[in-house]
Amino acid sequence: MKTVKVVAAVIHSDDKVFATARGYGDYKGRWEFPGGKIELGETPRQALEREIREELNVQIEVGEQIGTIEYDYPTFHLSMDCFWCVISAGELVLKEAEAAKWLGREELDSVDWLPADRELVELLRNSPIGGNP
Repeated sequence: MKTVKVVAAVIHSDDKVFATARGYGDYKGRWEFPGGKIELGETPRQALEREIREELNVQIEVGEQIGTIEYDYPTFHLSMDCFWCVISAGELVLKEAEAAKWLGREELDSVDWLPADRELVELLRNSPIGGNP
């Protein structure tokens, strides 16, 4: 099975995290943390900065790594490096997603997450928003 390496940004502000609904593909309308594929020669942090700039039109500061989610989809294996992030410049503009929400801890179950992102949500449930102080 092919492995796809991706990164995900858990962008946080005021005890909430930013989630987007996919605007395309097989999982259109399902919710995820923004990010994308790591290109050849990029570090995960570089890939995350580029992807967020392309998808949301903002610059981010990439913080502590939350963990790596390993998930088997029907046609590929996903390896997703997940990081706490904050917006450092710009205003959020949805370029690829069809919707977005800021979710507090009690709202995490209010959207239909993609399977791998659901595993990340479980990790977030038991950690302070934003990582360790």
